[in-house]
This record gives sequence, structure tokens and C-alpha cells, in this order.
Amino acid sequence: MTGTIAVIMIFSIPIIAIFTDHIQKQSKIKQKMLEDQLKLEQLKHENFVIETEKMKLELHKMNLEEPKNNSRVL
Repeated sequence: MTGTIAVIMIFSIPIIAIFTDHIQKQSKIKQKMLEDQLKLEQLKHENFVIETEKMKLELHKMNLEEPKNNSRVL
């Protein structure tokens, strides 16, 4: 009976090690994915801010040019 327990322990230790290693690798992959998603969201936000500022500038430019266009019509 003790021999059977020893055999079970000998085979179970490598299986546990493999399983633990697999779980650790999965955790690292998930962490990397989350970091990449965070970077992507930051880039999206920066792009939104830049596009918004660009639109504001274009609108301001249009407002400045509009009086000139109205005076030409008259």
C-alpha cells in the first residue's frame, strides 16, 4: 500500500508542476493583454483629443473667414 502511495506521489508532482506552470503562463498572457488594451485605450483617447482640437480649430477658422465672405457678397 505504501508503494502505491509513493508511485502516485511520484507521478502527481510533475503533473502539478506542469499545471502550475500552465496557469502562470496564462496569467502572464492575460496581464500582457490587459496592458495592451490599456495602451490602446490611451491611444484612442489621445486621438479623440487631437481630433476634437482639430475640429475646434477648423470651426474657429471658418468663423474668422465667414465675415470676409459676407462682405464680398455685399
